Amino acid sequence: MTRFSSRSSDRLKQGQQVAPLGAARRFAVVGAGMAGVACARTLAQAGHMVIVFEKAPQPGGRTAALASPFGSFDSGAQYFTVRDARFQKALDTVSGLCRAWSATTIRVLDAAGRVATAAPPPGEAHWVAAPAMDALVQAWAAPLAREGHLHTRTAVTHIERDAMRPMAWQLRTETLDGGSQVYAGFDGVVLAQPAPLSRALLQQSGVSTPWDDALAGVDIAPCWTLMLAFAQAVRPGLTTLGPQWNAARSTHHRIAWLARESSKPGRTQIERWTVQASPAWSLEHLNDEAPRVQAKLIKAFAEVTGIRATPTHAEMRRWRHAQTQKPLGQSFLWDASLGLGVCGDWCLGHRLEDAFVSGLELALTAA
Repeated sequence: MTRFSSRSSDRLKQGQQVAPLGAARRFAVVGAGMAGVACARTLAQAGHMVIVFEKAPQPGGRTAALASPFGSFDSGAQYFTVRDARFQKALDTVSGLCRAWSATTIRVLDAAGRVATAAPPPGEAHWVAAPAMDALVQAWAAPLAREGHLHTRTAVTHIERDAMRPMAWQLRTETLDGGSQVYAGFDGVVLAQPAPLSRALLQQSGVSTPWDDALAGVDIAPCWTLMLAFAQAVRPGLTTLGPQWNAARSTHHRIAWLARESSKPGRTQIERWTVQASPAWSLEHLNDEAPRVQAKLIKAFAEVTGIRATPTHAEMRRWRHAQTQKPLGQSFLWDASLGLGVCGDWCLGHRLEDAFVSGLELALTAA
């Protein structure tokens, strides 16, 4: 295994010491979801060198979209709301990328699929990025990518003190094609991934922090997600199948959320639905085979929506860490003496804005 730096400008020179506080420093951010990218862009704007590592093929985290021959699906986060002025200010930097979704009135269904209520959250718009939810994170990550500071398809497997600079950190990584590299000389490392993954990485690296009990107390539920397309709905006189609403929360024992993807702005008009299973049902069936889960959720989808047509396309995605049930209770954890921190939506809740605030506030403290 070789010591590696992506660019000559990233390398610490022989004899160079870790940068003092207040000077430009080098940070590694593990995870390119909303929290990681918000943290990285804030640190970069403060003048620091930031390298982001993401095991997926592209940034986005739980805003990830899946492409299909019939249009895209928002496989994770379905929409976001804006309550923090700092989030709004950041959104203003990508004007026009996000649009209001007409499903502001979210139906609430009983177990039989009947509409129980349709009262919207007072005064709160629902927003989506276009052409898919991951477009927002990708837009904010683009400057990092252009500088060569975003490494996708790269999993961080170990964190350790730099062999040549004892007060700095180095990261051991593996790429999806089987390669391995060591990135060295970081003054700080931020883990921007689900709490169980951050805790596991620290433990397997033998890195002791004061946060272990706090991380262990965070509860994040899994989620099975079903994505369906009905190409047969696109013909003269028929634009949609089933109900006239575009989004609903459900008390059906299998399904917690349904959304008509084709109703979101900037999407193709082929009838498409994303169905998210309930946390309890997802946990119960976490290790089931995907075809078995798919069959059960398609049956539940038909019961709730009345759409009994055979889908043209069906696809499953399992999120092992999807929705926070018990948050950390503070926006981030950062130990300046160690140069280590963790952030994510799970620190505050499960909203996309929670992830942004967590990454932002950690960066402002670490910078």
